[in-house]
Amino acid sequence: MPFARRGQSRFYYELTGDGPPLVLSHGVGGNHASWYLQVAALAERFRIVTWDHRGFGLSSDVEGQGRAGFVDDLIAVLDAAEIDRAVLVGQSMGGGTCLAMTCTHPDRVSGLVMADSLAQAILPPEVADRFAANGAATAGLTQIERVLGATIRRENPTAATLYSQIAGFNAITLRTLHGNMPSYSAEALAASGVPSLFIVGDEDILFPPWAVRAFQAGVPDSRYVELSRTGHSAFYERPDAFNAVLESWLFDIGYAPSNSR
Repeated sequence: MPFARRGQSRFYYELTGDGPPLVLSHGVGGNHASWYLQVAALAERFRIVTWDHRGFGLSSDVEGQGRAGFVDDLIAVLDAAEIDRAVLVGQSMGGGTCLAMTCTHPDRVSGLVMADSLAQAILPPEVADRFAANGAATAGLTQIERVLGATIRRENPTAATLYSQIAGFNAITLRTLHGNMPSYSAEALAASGVPSLFIVGDEDILFPPWAVRAFQAGVPDSRYVELSRTGHSAFYERPDAFNAVLESWLFDIGYAPSNSR
């Protein structure tokens, strides 16, 4: 099994397919396996990199760095995979890793996709208090109520069960996640010059559409897409729609192969 190494810790990753590289970074409730619906659909046209953040899945965190090590860990994965630049797709927590990577190492990033994520994002003052109140209101919900929308929980309980089973392979949960990572403003992202896409489900209660839209509006030339009947895990809940939005945007920024449409 392939591992990247940094210090005493090692980070599991998988390479699938051929073409321009896409790096898929999971959230707290996921790991590399969470992206199976993207790998299967996109690997014919892209080189898909899935990986486990330190302490998640098959990756270790010997030093106990937590979030503080995420960006350097991602660089280690890119180096091990011999990838100079890639489009980064990050869901929830993984979006924070990708946002921080984009703002600090834009030379390694060809595009940024924030999927149901405002992790490590500094929100405009006019929505920051409302967002904080929203976080307090959702803190007591179960993990599944937080990460999956009402529609999929009602119509596809099997998918909800599978989500929980994948999360069960992680040593870390939302309550045990530690370490600090800087946050970045929309202006900082814009200054990177990296094309960006924001995808959010209309049922996402953790990073609601109004909050994502407020941050995205501060990034000129970025794109915002809202998926209906979809919660915090759009990539998992509506994979066909998510993949189509992603691939269309990749084509528009000149990153997708010519046969992707």
